[in-house]
Amino acid sequence: MADIEDAAHRLGETQVKRVVVVGAGIAGLAAALRLHQEGWEVLVVERAQARRSSGYLVNLHGPGYDAMERLGLRSALAPRDIGFFTSVVVRADGREKFTVPAAIAQAAVGDRALTIFRGDLESVLYAAVADVVTIRFDTTVQAITQNADEIHITLSDGSCVQAELLVGADGLHSRIRELVFDTETDCLVNLGHMVGAFPLAQVPEQVPEGVGTTFIGPGRTAAVMNLGPGRSSAFFAYRSPDPEAESTLGPVSALTAAFGDLGRGVSDALRQLEADSASAYFDSVSQVVMDRWSHGRVVLLGDAAWCVTVFAGYGAALALDGADRLGAAVAAHTGDIRTALVEWEASLRPEVRKRQALARKGMSRFAPPTRAHVWAGELMLRAIQLPGLRGLVQRSVQRANN
Repeated sequence: MADIEDAAHRLGETQVKRVVVVGAGIAGLAAALRLHQEGWEVLVVERAQARRSSGYLVNLHGPGYDAMERLGLRSALAPRDIGFFTSVVVRADGREKFTVPAAIAQAAVGDRALTIFRGDLESVLYAAVADVVTIRFDTTVQAITQNADEIHITLSDGSCVQAELLVGADGLHSRIRELVFDTETDCLVNLGHMVGAFPLAQVPEQVPEGVGTTFIGPGRTAAVMNLGPGRSSAFFAYRSPDPEAESTLGPVSALTAAFGDLGRGVSDALRQLEADSASAYFDSVSQVVMDRWSHGRVVLLGDAAWCVTVFAGYGAALALDGADRLGAAVAAHTGDIRTALVEWEASLRPEVRKRQALARKGMSRFAPPTRAHVWAGELMLRAIQLPGLRGLVQRSVQRANN
């Protein structure tokens, strides 16, 4: 009898565990990859009917860059690196105010950094997992029940999936958070801003290639980047006293109303948006603030758990870092999911707090409250080009990334 019990115990130790990951964005795909690398059987559930991607830029540096390397993505992402490009600050009519050379940003961030399109990062992650995990599109989670040993997940196609772990990586308006944790109103902190971003099908002719032009005025910022065919994009951020009303308007009407008076590349970008708004990202800016990111065998990851916002400039990097740490935690505590999730959260929460605080402070850079704030920001951008101040800026950025 003892031999039979020992054999059963050994079989239990070697049995493949299943994880369901909800959301096929950066956080979800990174979690799927990392957990697959640890030997888990992975099912990814995505509500969209097919893969979606957006055209705005994300930066990978600091711990995010390290996680990207540990996930084995560097060789695939390096050829897609945009690198550093010249930024031109312009007036409302598009006339140039001053130029910030690419070398300034490079000196501040350092060599261990990648600037890539979000869609490129998602594509590389998807390619890494497409043949090794199961992905179900056009599928949502309807119900979740769990006990000490497993989770039962009812899907929209009527099937019921049993798993040892459920990862909710389904974004700011997370269905998993709603089902298992709290409603949106309990944990969403609205920051009173709107953000829009979209790829440009046609190169913006009024912006030189290899250049990004940026208008910064009271309460709003508009940036248009000409990085060549298939690589150009536009980004908008502005203050809004009623984000819900702006969301109802939709990206074309809302962004045109907020930025239609601007010239140069902005007017061209808005015309392209009007012709094709399907690929645009447009949403209110909110952070998720929760006392805990896990409940039993369910854990939230990425924007579903914390959403540092685009103002932090670190969302994609933090998603990779969080996924990598999650894989390491469950590997270190085999058979003890709850302890793994508690330790994972404890290791990651200080970084999230820091990034959320930096985002709240950084809102004034994207949407300065007054003309005086605009002037102060421009003074700083001009000043960092001075050799004596460049080193101070570089050390400040490095401290933020560590």
